[in-house]
Amino acid sequence: MAALQKAMCVALIAAVLVAAIAPPAEAAMNCGTVAGSLSGCISYVTNKGPLGGCCGGVKGLYGQAKTTPDRQAVCTCLKSLARSYPGIDYNKAAGLPKTCGVNIPYKISPSTDCSKIR
Repeated sequence: MAALQKAMCVALIAAVLVAAIAPPAEAAMNCGTVAGSLSGCISYVTNKGPLGGCCGGVKGLYGQAKTTPDRQAVCTCLKSLARSYPGIDYNKAAGLPKTCGVNIPYKISPSTDCSKIR
């Protein structure tokens, strides 16, 4: 009985130490970050202005979205943002990564299934 208690105590201490040492899970990016990064692109994708500083935001966002949850969150936010801006030229939006020299693993489109992005 004492051996069992000692083993359980050692296991509990080990679990606490592992939890304390393990890095915290990264939170997915939020839509505010996505919107802020791509705010310079709105006039371009709505055919109301030039490309301007849009690519800086695209590249910055690409660099920040390092994990699968981040990339899925960015995709979901892009779809949500697209619904909130009337007059988006989806061909221009889909072409932004290539135009800006960034290779993303999915098409920017309202029909993209964000849960399949890795």
